[in-house]
Parts: sequence; structure tokens; C-alpha cells
Amino acid sequence: MTDAAAFDPKAIVRDAYDRASLAYRADDYALEKSGYGHWLRRLARLVPPGGRVLDLGCGCGVPVARELVKHHAVVGVDISPVQIERARALVPTAEFVCADMTAAEFAPGSFDAVVAFYSIINVPGAEQRALIHRVASWLAPGGVLLAVVGKVAGAWAEPDFRGVAGVTMYWSHADLAVARGWLAEAGLDVVEEGTQPRQGEPGFAVLIARRGGAN
Repeated sequence: MTDAAAFDPKAIVRDAYDRASLAYRADDYALEKSGYGHWLRRLARLVPPGGRVLDLGCGCGVPVARELVKHHAVVGVDISPVQIERARALVPTAEFVCADMTAAEFAPGSFDAVVAFYSIINVPGAEQRALIHRVASWLAPGGVLLAVVGKVAGAWAEPDFRGVAGVTMYWSHADLAVARGWLAEAGLDVVEEGTQPRQGEPGFAVLIARRGGAN
């Protein structure tokens, strides 16, 4: 691992996804048998048709926003202008905003669900707790968060991200117990937990948590 403290993590992440957008994700994706497909099916049981869903770190919109928009009103947020430009072309029926997710503004109770696949783990660790609290405030009572988080604490820079020479990516993982604690502090109760990929060593944790109250 490389100490990432000397870098500007958000600039690194923005540049990496701008420059490695196509290497990271093509325009098409085999969703059905993927981890994305599995967890989106789990989420679908908890979000009513027509529900409002926020896709944090939406990337190019494939596969998550493209799947969600079939049954929900979707807003996607991503820090990369290139990713957002692709998302608007690939998923024209969703709304996309180019923004740092830690600075994005939404009214309290705006969404029935928030999904964050492999995106919170690009946010500097010192900002992740506050982000979770903001996300919880955006959920309507009874709304759910699906988040992919790390299992072991650490921060590092990855060179030649997705095989693109000269492109660096930044990662920051909280300890899983710490992440669970942040959810609880924010009033979110974990209702399902798993590992992605399923045989990951250690892989990532997938948490589905519900905000208290009823719609």
C-alpha cells in the first residue's frame, strides 16, 4: 500500500474515472448473473415501484442506473464529468448530476432508496461518517441504503488503474465494525449483509440498512 496522504484524493478519483471510464465499464454489462444483479434484486423487494432512488457514484450509469430506471425515478451523482456525460447518453431517462457526493444537496426525505456500489470507498475516510449521516437524512422514513464498504481499514493509491498506464486510483476503507456503527448512529438499521464477491478474501461488505419509521 502507498500512503495516500500526500495526494488530493478527490482529484485523483475524478481524474482516474475520467481517463479510465471505458476501461472500467463498457456501454453494456451482463447484469443477470453478476453481483450487481443479485443485490439489485434484493433491493427491489424493499423499494416500491415508482420509488425515488439516488445512485451515489453512478459512473456511466451502467449497470445500476440503467436497471433501476426501469421501475423507479433515478437520480445519479458522480464526481467525474466523463462518467456523467456517458451516463446521460446511456441512460437518458434518469437524471444525472456531476458533483462530489459529500457536497451534494438534497432535501430531507427526498429518496426511497440510496445505492452506493463501490463509491463510498473512494471517499476520504475522514469524510465517510458525515456522508453516511447526510445520506440517512435524504431517505424518507422506511427508506433503505444499499452500500458497498470495505472490511479492513486502510487507505492507498493504486497505480495503473484498470490497466491504464499512468492512471492512479484512491481507495479508503473503514473497518467494517466502524461502518456498521456509523449506520446505527445515523438511525439506519442493517437488515441484510453479505460479501461481494461471494468468495472474496476478504472482498467487500454489502450492507442494506433501513431508516426507522414508515412511509
